[in-house]
Amino acid sequence: MNPNTLDHSAPSLFKRRPSRVSQLALYSALALFLMVADARFRITDPVRVAVATVLYPVQWVMLKPVQAVHDASRYLGSLDDAQAREQAARKELVAMAQRASLADELIQENDHLRELLQLRDRLTTPGTAAEVVYDSPDLYTRRVVIDRGQVDGIDQGSPVLDEKGVVGQVTRVYPLRAEVTLLIDRDQAIPVFNPRTGARSVAYGDPSPLRTGGIELRFMPSNADVQEGDLLTTSGVDGLYPPGLPVAKVVSVERRADSAFSRIYCEPVGRVQGVRHVVVLKPLDRATHPEAEGAAEPLRAGKGKEKDKAKDGKGKEASKDGKGKEASKDGKAGKTDAPATPAAPAAPAAPAAPASARKEPA
Repeated sequence: MNPNTLDHSAPSLFKRRPSRVSQLALYSALALFLMVADARFRITDPVRVAVATVLYPVQWVMLKPVQAVHDASRYLGSLDDAQAREQAARKELVAMAQRASLADELIQENDHLRELLQLRDRLTTPGTAAEVVYDSPDLYTRRVVIDRGQVDGIDQGSPVLDEKGVVGQVTRVYPLRAEVTLLIDRDQAIPVFNPRTGARSVAYGDPSPLRTGGIELRFMPSNADVQEGDLLTTSGVDGLYPPGLPVAKVVSVERRADSAFSRIYCEPVGRVQGVRHVVVLKPLDRATHPEAEGAAEPLRAGKGKEKDKAKDGKGKEASKDGKGKEASKDGKAGKTDAPATPAAPAAPAAPAAPASARKEPA
């Protein structure tokens, strides 16, 4: 102990405190009293209000981290929900766009099919509806393959057209498929007719890489009456295409002084690119018209009657020949059986003229 420090307190040896049991009983009685007094007389309400007022800033500060964590978790959860709803909405939007596109495609396809049906009703040449399966894999040709073949009555050389005009010609036929060469193929040619002027010509596929998807009128004189916008139709002189089918429109006419021919470029009326449904017509030389059939019936009947008459004539001649042969046989038999009859006496010969009478006078 520091001698300079005076400690007047009693040493711990002499300090006396209540026992723990006494303290427990005292505090228990006090708590019970306060509980009963608070329940009966509300004597602790002011104390509670004062303590709550004093502790409110502490509570606010202590609750802020908890509230921040709760808000962050709720924000993250709502963000995930929003992203999930956005993804679902986008998927639904894509599905609706696909359905809308499919509906538009079906509407267009139905319109094309209706126009094809109307075209078939207007045509006098029998035709078969077909669908384009795929394009030809050859990069240097313009051909498509349709789902009709020999079993469906498709002939080589048959014209192929859509609801707007001619698109090509069948160039190869398989049992279940057929290959169609489009008008824009460089090896394809079609006779055309200009209704405005009455001129005929031949249109060829344009092989120029600068004018892909067009056709060209070749060997037309420089002074030929051809104007931009002229509609060209099939002439029907080839015996394959029915006359009057739309083929192309003139889009450019180039007349050069150094050449005797004009360069005339045309655009096909039919959809030669992207066509899906077409009508395959019978070639004119193989097509069967109802009027021709009706006119041919009397001819067939007349031919049949002539054949029957010829057969009857041949039968009668055969019967006559048979009767003549029988008669000749009977005559021969009579000659062998009957006696020979004497021959008739010959007439006396005329006397010969004298030699002087035969000589001419000098």
